[in-house]
This record gives sequence, structure tokens and C-alpha cells, in this order.
Amino acid sequence: MPLPSSSTPAVQIQQFYDKGLAHASYAVRAGRQMAVIDPGRDPQPYYDFADEHDAEIVAVIETHPHADFVSSHLEIARETDATIYCSKLVGASYPHKSFDDGDRLKLGTVELHAINTPGHSPDSISVLLLDEAAQTRAVFTGDTLFVGDVGRPDLREDQAAGGHAREALAAQLYQSTRQKLMALPGTTKVYPAHGPGSLCGKTTSPDLDSTIAKELATNYALQPMSEQEFIKVLLEDQPFMPKYFGHDVQLNKRGAPNFEDSVRSVPRLSSGTVPEPGVLLIDTRPAAKFRAGHLPGAINLMDGGKFETWLGSVVGPNEKFYLLADTQIQLDAVIRKAAKIGYEGNIKGALLAPTTLPATSPDADVAEAHEHPEHFTVVDIRNRTEAEKPLFKDALLIPLPELRERVGEIPTDKPVLVHCAGGYRSAAGASIIQNALPEVPVYDLSEAVSEFPGSS
Repeated sequence: MPLPSSSTPAVQIQQFYDKGLAHASYAVRAGRQMAVIDPGRDPQPYYDFADEHDAEIVAVIETHPHADFVSSHLEIARETDATIYCSKLVGASYPHKSFDDGDRLKLGTVELHAINTPGHSPDSISVLLLDEAAQTRAVFTGDTLFVGDVGRPDLREDQAAGGHAREALAAQLYQSTRQKLMALPGTTKVYPAHGPGSLCGKTTSPDLDSTIAKELATNYALQPMSEQEFIKVLLEDQPFMPKYFGHDVQLNKRGAPNFEDSVRSVPRLSSGTVPEPGVLLIDTRPAAKFRAGHLPGAINLMDGGKFETWLGSVVGPNEKFYLLADTQIQLDAVIRKAAKIGYEGNIKGALLAPTTLPATSPDADVAEAHEHPEHFTVVDIRNRTEAEKPLFKDALLIPLPELRERVGEIPTDKPVLVHCAGGYRSAAGASIIQNALPEVPVYDLSEAVSEFPGSS
């Protein structure tokens, strides 16, 4: 979704925002030349913007190999003959030019300068925009600096992602912010790669851009503190890490296949197709429809604003699965969302809901849950930071991303009542538990959770 642009007589900055992934990417246009920074999987919005302004895409800049989405940098470069720029520390296997401290790129009458800002990842860069008078006007900070936050430093610890200790990266981030970004002129506009809800940080600000002066005044991570204090504060209460993050880092280091070609290659099956036993079936229909009838063994992961994030949190990057929806339009939408995190190749088949859906799920007795919660084994599938104040006494906390692996911990002597914060995740959680414990009644508290004291 393109957002209003910022421009001077010499340059135009256009932000594109994907709310589902809380991802911001940018087009920087100077005259008839254009650079794209941190593009999402679908390159079409950048092509459309270039066409609209009769501009040529000459550069694609990656601030780092992203963990939470797949970038179209390689596809754009192949389509437009643009050059890809990234840090030499990435170890990228696609054709590119190194873009590190001291490197600069001429774009019309302005320049883009690279500065190494490691910390979120060891290979992170930020990109300075200098005007014709060599004055710093903006900085594209990738996942190093957000509005009101900084990027998390714990996503590269797995050996597949480099084996970098979070404490060491947090120390680098302290130096990057203090020595590089905080030294910029206060009027410098800040354009980050993520907004509120991103799992690449603890970001809460609804603003999608800022200035260095504003961040110095309001960003907790930029306040005076020692390096050790910074590391401690930064590592506290980081959100969970979806299963797909390490996979996407590696995919972005290689460069992903073309988006539309990949989407078209997903097998479309007739609605009467019987899914292969043992392969996950992701039913994306609303929870009420799922409870009324579904295919045996299905997981109810509803299509919604964060579908791709939860898909990549419940399903591992090496697992095959089927996708099911009510209409062809809805099915195409969830296929495209799966492709945004590089999961389109995992889809064994996509199908419409068949007429006969033999399995059902019982509706929760909300009144009994109010009056006699002790009659249930209550499973809270919220994240740990959300569940610091339990809604039910003695609830068993198993966050949704861990549920498939830990479902065996749930006692089977009482009916199971599943809740989250608003009803979306509990539909998935209840279906996972129902499949694993078929001998026990499993109830989804769903949206009725809002009726209980302490719910938000």
C-alpha cells in the first residue's frame, strides 16, 4: 500500500507499507532515475510507481537479508537491469555491488551513501540521502532504528543464520546508534523498514517515519545509558521468533524466484480432491464455518491481517501443506500471502472447500467457563509477555508457535478450553489440540474471551 510521499524539488521519497508484515519499503526518485530500498516480494508496486513517473529503476538496495519477508531484489534487477547494492558482509550469492562505509551512489542530482550499522544483524547498513548541497536529508535505517525502538539482536543465533550471539550484536547496535545514527543532524528524516506489530523489534509507535531529533527525545533505546544497560534493556521482553525467520534469511541471501511465476506454479486442486494423509491441511475459513464442518485433521488458521506471520509460526519452513478456502479469490489471496514469506513452494495443493465436511467442533459453553473454570483444563496460547497476567487461575501457558510441539503436555482428564487475546489464535490452537487429543472435548473460547476480567 503506497503512502504519501515526501519530496523536495530534486527528490521524491515514496513509502510502500505492507500492514500484514508491518513492512515499509521505499522508492527514491531523482529526475528519471529511481532506487528501491528493501522491496517486498511483489515487485509490481515499484514498477507501477516508476511507470507513473516515467522513471528507470537503476538500483535496488538491501539494508540486510531480511528474516520476516522475502525480498524481490533479484527479480527487480533481472527485469530492469538495475544493480543490487548490499554490504559485502552479507555474502550474497546473487550479482551485486558492495555498499559499505564510504560507498556512494549517484541518483540524478542527489547521492545515496552507505553506512555500516550492525546490531540487528552483523551485515546491516543504513542509507543516507544527501541533497545537491551535500546536506543529509534522510536516512533509511532498515531494521537498525525504528520509530520508538531499535531492531532486535537475537535473530541470527541459529547456525543457519550465522551463529551470532545476541549479546555481541546488541553491543554492536549500541555502537551503531551512538556513533553513526545519533550523530546525524536532528532534522534528518528517519525511514525504517518496519512499523508497529513487526516481530523484528518491540515496536509500538504507530508512526511510520520520524526525525533523528524526535528519536533522540523519545526513543527509549537512544537515551543515555551504558553499553551493558543497553544490552539488558534491549534483550528484555523481545517477542517470539516465528519458525520461518532463519529460512527467509537464507533465501534472501540467494535471491528468490519470480513472484508471479511462483504463485502460478502452486497446484490448484479440484474441491473433491482427498488430501494426502499425514500432510498438514490449513483451512483458512472463518472459525464459525470451520466449527460447523471441516475436513478431518485440518488446522483452522483463518485468513486475516497477520495470516502470513502465523502461517510461518505454526508451520515449519520444510513442511508441506494444503491450503483450503471458500472462494477462488480467497484462495489466491492466501497463496500470495504464503509467497510473501517464501512458503509457496511448500504448498502441496490449494483447493476450495468441498461440499461434504464431515468433522465438526463443539461450541464453548461460555457461561460454564465463567462459573466453573475448574471444570476445564484451560490452555492459554498467548505469547509470554501477554500472559504475565493470567485470565484464568492455573491456566497452562503454551504459546501458539510452540503448541504443535508441546501438545502432549496437556492433561486429558478434563475438557480443554483454549483462549488467546481476541479469538484469532484460539481457533488455530483448538484445532491443533483437537487433532492431537481426539478423545478429549476441546472448546475454543474465541471472541468471548473479551467478556472475562483482565482481557484486553
